[in-house]
This record gives sequence, structure tokens and C-alpha cells, in this order.
Amino acid sequence: MKASFQMLDYIVLVVYLLFVLYVGVRVAKKEMKGKEYFKGDGTIPWWVAAVSLFATMLSPISYLALAGRSFKTDWSAWVAQLGIFIAVPLTIKYFLPVYKKLDLDTAYEYLERRFNKSLRLVGSIMFIIYQVGRMSIIMYLPALALSIVTKININLLIVLMGVIAIVYSYVGGIKSVLWTDFIQGVVLSLGAVFVVVYMAFTIKGGLGEVVRVGVADAKFLHLSQMLNLNIFKEGFFIVLIGAGLSTLSSYVSSQDMVQRYTTTTDLGEMKKMTYLNGALSIGIATVFFFIGTGLYVFYQQNPALLISKAEDQVFASYIVSQLPAGISGLLLAGVFAAGQSTLSTGLNSVATSWTLDIHKLIKGDVNNDEATKLAKILSLVVGIVSIVVSIVLAHSDLKSAYSWFNGFMGLVLGVVGGLFGLGIFTKKANSKGAVAGFIVAAVLTVAAKYFTTVTFWMYSVISIVSCMLFGYIFSLIFKDDEKKNLDNLTIYGDK
Repeated sequence: MKASFQMLDYIVLVVYLLFVLYVGVRVAKKEMKGKEYFKGDGTIPWWVAAVSLFATMLSPISYLALAGRSFKTDWSAWVAQLGIFIAVPLTIKYFLPVYKKLDLDTAYEYLERRFNKSLRLVGSIMFIIYQVGRMSIIMYLPALALSIVTKININLLIVLMGVIAIVYSYVGGIKSVLWTDFIQGVVLSLGAVFVVVYMAFTIKGGLGEVVRVGVADAKFLHLSQMLNLNIFKEGFFIVLIGAGLSTLSSYVSSQDMVQRYTTTTDLGEMKKMTYLNGALSIGIATVFFFIGTGLYVFYQQNPALLISKAEDQVFASYIVSQLPAGISGLLLAGVFAAGQSTLSTGLNSVATSWTLDIHKLIKGDVNNDEATKLAKILSLVVGIVSIVVSIVLAHSDLKSAYSWFNGFMGLVLGVVGGLFGLGIFTKKANSKGAVAGFIVAAVLTVAAKYFTTVTFWMYSVISIVSCMLFGYIFSLIFKDDEKKNLDNLTIYGDK
């Protein structure tokens, strides 16, 4: 057992972070301006964008918390990964064809075309709130893990992560973000697979013992519990539907995800991008859950080696104390860099949304130089704000980052996803009805969060369904004075 990071680990960590920074700065090769800064220059392969989608979703929340959740409890939360089978087909069949026809600059441009400018502003603001919260927790988690195992001050680690991400998102725009995301996705995936292989040789009885103990100690799925339809419990169908709708909201209404689709106008590439992302997401998530069960068995066999039982720290502790020197440095560098890549994605998407949605609607059209300059300033400002919020989180009592994040996503992004669903699936929905539906959905979702004990997986169900249902009803009651041309704005195509 290693007591802590070895010198080789520190060297690997520093070299890897410098390499990622170098790639992020150099990959653009030229100064990106205007739409190139926001949408790329047309040279980004679909498979890079697909792995970038995957890496954006595969944050340190997944890398550390999924294994920790499996270690502490069982595979109940794994069912959430099956939400891909709801989100991916719906995204490909209904949303991508509409996005392709419209050639959107941002996700929220759709809300303006379908409804009005006010809802474009609302959607953009809600996304920015969501993204700042997400970026903050994504900096906090790996910094917490690293501070525990390296004894480096957590505040310093958060600042370091934020600054590096700000630099390459500031310089290279979406192209730098996509390529650095690609590197992170590959390193993290290979790292997870390596851990499973390493466990096969270090656990007495190998992987077969992991399965045997997992079954004996009910560490996998409990059929009776998972078939529970009580909305106050994490039953199979509740988790599946809640996670499916939450993931769908992210795919179709979150600017950081939609921005990947805008890097190409080819519908076939969009579909391949989504399929590959879905396959990677469920595959690697399954590996993480298996790692969590492996950790449970390993520490049963070696209880004296357990450093931390905390859900968000147990995997990081294993990486540092049990993996060979150099490998542990690379894996934790990957965890650290995953936070950076997701942060840089967030910074670029927030800057894009603010510049092209909020600033453009308030101030009018801006030229490429002004738009790029503003986006870079916003990347810097939002990065600093996220760093501050992350430091606040680091000194608060956050028991489970996984639960907090999924609940937060259902609260904030679900209502916006409901607006997109209302617009694309109905022809009678109008702007007045959409605004009323949005308000009702927001109230109901907040009420569910603070005045009931429903599982957090229900937040996205409540927000999306209520927004679409009440938005449609209010649209029938409140008629719009202006008749909109709905060509290409719904699944029904042209008139």
C-alpha cells in the first residue's frame, strides 16, 4: 500500500495537465472569431464531437460518485443509465431533424422562432444558472478528492482547475473544447477499464468473487424494490423515466449539448454522434458501477486499507493508495482534467448563449470581432464566478454530489426541456400558453422539491410533463394575436 502520492504521480499529474493545456491552446491553429469561435470551422470529425458529448456528460460526478454510490449502496442508480434508451431515440427521431433544418446558432434560438424573444431569454438565463451550478460542483468534486489524497489545499486546487480551463476555452473556442474533451474521454474510459483489470488480479478470487459477493450481499439490483411504483421511492420505472426525461432535456435544450450538433449540418453525422455517445455513456457507467462493487469486495477482504468511506472519496482513495505509482497519477490527472474539460465546455456554452441570445436580443446584431471579444470576457467572468461558488460548496455540507446534481438538473433544466417539447410536438401551442405553462411547471417543481418527499428523479417528470400539459391547455385558452409560420418548427414539418 502506498501511503500517498509518489513523486512519479506528481510528475505525471503536472505533465498531463500541461499537455491538455497545450492541446487546448494549439489545436485551433488560428484565432477563432464569430461563428467559428462558437460553432467550429467545419473541420471537427463527428466522432470527436461524439466523444466530446460523452466527456461532457462523463464529469467527475460520474467518475467518482457512481463508483462511490455502488460501493455504499447497490446498483439501483444504474437504472438511470438506461434512460439513454429513452433520450437517444427521441432526440434522433424528433429533435435533430428540426435542428438541422433551422441551422440554429444556439438551442434557445428555437424558442424565439417557435414562440417569442422573451422565452429565448428565459431559456438562456435558466441554462446559465444551471451551468454555473454544474461547473461549480464539477470543480469541487475532483478538487476535494485530490486535496484529501495529496494534502494540497482544496481552494488552491479549485483555482488551478478553473484557471487552466479558462485559458484554453478563452483562446480556442469550441474547437479547442471539443478536442480536449476528446482526450479526457479517452483517458478516463481507458483508466476505468484498467482499474477493472487491475482488480481482477488484486481481489482474492478475481472478478468472479466480485460477482459472487455482490449477489450474496444484494449489491446489485433488488427486483422487488426496483418494481416499486411509489414516486417517493427509487423504483425501476421511476428512475428509468425520470433519468430518461432528464437526459432528454440535456440533449435537446442544454446549449453545451446542442452546440455539438451545430458543429455539423449533416443529419447522418448528428445521428452517428448521438448513437456513439449513448453507447459510450451506458458502457462506461456500467464499468463504474462494477468498480464500486469491486471496491466493496476489496475492502471487505482488506478492511485495514480503507482510507475513506465517503461516497465521493472512496474511489479516489483507492486510486492513490492501491494503484501503481504513475498510474494513480494519470488516473487522478484524468479526473482533474475531466473537471477542466466539462468546465471549459460550460464556459464556452455560457459565453455563446449570453452573446448570441441575451446580448444580441437586447443590443441588436454585433459583428464577429465584437461577439468574440464579448464571449471571451464572459468566459473569464463566468469562470471566476464558478470558482467562487465551488469554493463555497467545498466548505458546505454536501452529503451526495450525485443526488444533488441530478436533483438540481431536474429542477432547472427540466422546465426548459418542457418548452422545447411543447414547441416541437404541438402545433397549437403559442407563446402565451408557453409562458403560462412554464410558470406553472416552475412552481410545481419547486413545490415538489421543498414541500414533498418525492424522489429527485421525479423532478424532471413533473417539470417536463406539467410544462407541456399546462402550456397546451393555456394555449387553447389564450389565443395569440400573431399567427406564426410553423414551417420546420414542429415534427409535422412544412404546412
